[in-house]
Amino acid sequence: MDFKNIHIGKMVEKRVKETNTDGTRICKFLKCTDEEIKQMYASRSIETEILLKWSKLLEYDFFRIYSQHLLLYTSSHKEKNSPKTKDISTTLPEFRKNIYTKEIIEFILELVKSGEKTRQDIIDTYHIPKTTLYKWFSKYNSEQNGSED
Repeated sequence: MDFKNIHIGKMVEKRVKETNTDGTRICKFLKCTDEEIKQMYASRSIETEILLKWSKLLEYDFFRIYSQHLLLYTSSHKEKNSPKTKDISTTLPEFRKNIYTKEIIEFILELVKSGEKTRQDIIDTYHIPKTTLYKWFSKYNSEQNGSED
């Protein structure tokens, strides 16, 4: 899965095929035409209210794809103590820690296993703590040789 370049329409279409969801049911649920459905499949982005409906219909959290993108490609936890964000309070929900899905863990481990990135590259690029990365290798037994450092 490419978490960097998200094409949500293709992902929705893929899920529709996986679940064999009937087109008539989709149109009825989303209150739209077959042509509008095809346009959504071709779209890189989908309006959030409609994406929420897709998530309910297909029983899949499409928003998590974007959350995983944020985990991998932003330095938000590095900037927590930056002058910009340090003194800002919010009434929005605050989340205690990053939740890495199995897919993200497998993606990261495969990058190291394939030699595309070293462990240090992963730590530097994705800001994953060293101890977390090593626990993943230990838990998922994905490490085949110890020379990735």
